Amino acid sequence: METKDIIVIGAGPVGLFTVFEAGLLGLNCVLIDNLDKPGGQCAELYPEKPIYDIPGVPFQTGQEHVDALIKQIEPFSYELFLNQRVDSLKEVEDGNENYWEVITSEDNKFISKNIFIAAGAGSFEPRRPPNIENPDKYIDKGVSYAVKSKDKYQNKNIFIFGGGDSALDWTVELSKIAKSISLVHRRDAFRGAQHTEEMMRNLVKDGKVNLLTPYLIDSIIGDDCVTEVSLKNFETNEIETQDADELIFLFGLNKKLGPILEWDLGLNGKKISVNTENYQTNKEGIFAVGDINDYPGKLDLILSGFHETTLAVQEAYKRIYPGERVPFGYTTSNSKLQEKLGVKK
Repeated sequence: METKDIIVIGAGPVGLFTVFEAGLLGLNCVLIDNLDKPGGQCAELYPEKPIYDIPGVPFQTGQEHVDALIKQIEPFSYELFLNQRVDSLKEVEDGNENYWEVITSEDNKFISKNIFIAAGAGSFEPRRPPNIENPDKYIDKGVSYAVKSKDKYQNKNIFIFGGGDSALDWTVELSKIAKSISLVHRRDAFRGAQHTEEMMRNLVKDGKVNLLTPYLIDSIIGDDCVTEVSLKNFETNEIETQDADELIFLFGLNKKLGPILEWDLGLNGKKISVNTENYQTNKEGIFAVGDINDYPGKLDLILSGFHETTLAVQEAYKRIYPGERVPFGYTTSNSKLQEKLGVKK
């Protein structure tokens, strides 16, 4: 059993940035993630989706953002454990001090005074299209729930289903390379960013996107792979069949907290309640940062998670070194950090 300064549950962007903030204070971390690679949803679901709201970075794909975060934490002490989840979390005593013990699904055991839950949306799986029997039989044969490689869609007849940010973003992005692209939604109103919706509607006017509303999918046609799709008009109940190579269903995710539900943490729905001073939960030493947490005014943005974990790490330091002042210094004047990064003066 290893003792760590901070145990981070979740190796998405906020979990990775926790390592950076901890490293600035000389703290070590262990990151545990159920996926087979770091990066969370950015790497698993949206590796090629453009991100525009990282300060100072005009444009970055999800995977590029993850790669930059991994590069940023290279100088610091951390271990990464993938393909396993935290099954058990309990409080233990060591002498006169209390610690938290975690045990993973692979029987790795760690203890720490500080647990950071950076699990994003928790365990997640994509929502399937309604009324379609076993759409997963066409997985990688014309059906997908995320865009992992744009090259796959080059010169294809594509149908995107959904009305949120992902559906709008990928309609705009894939219109540049598709043979044809159709956006299908049950109503002519969208939940995504207004700017992206305007871009989509301009592409419709230019004949580069076919907007089908109000429509729902009626059936998927094909033997070994998708060859056609049938769509039902919501208003007329008429069925239309069109040639199709790729169907992308972007109906969002079903979120599950999994073992987190058994840890007696304060919850608000499927999120963990925290204070806004240091993003600690109702259990001392357990913090929740990023999309997994909830507080008044919460915004599910990566940059919000960066702010939250920065303050939480400060509190973690105080728990490890009670009574000591938290060392603070701007990275521009941190000579040790610059040396680790190979910065030439």
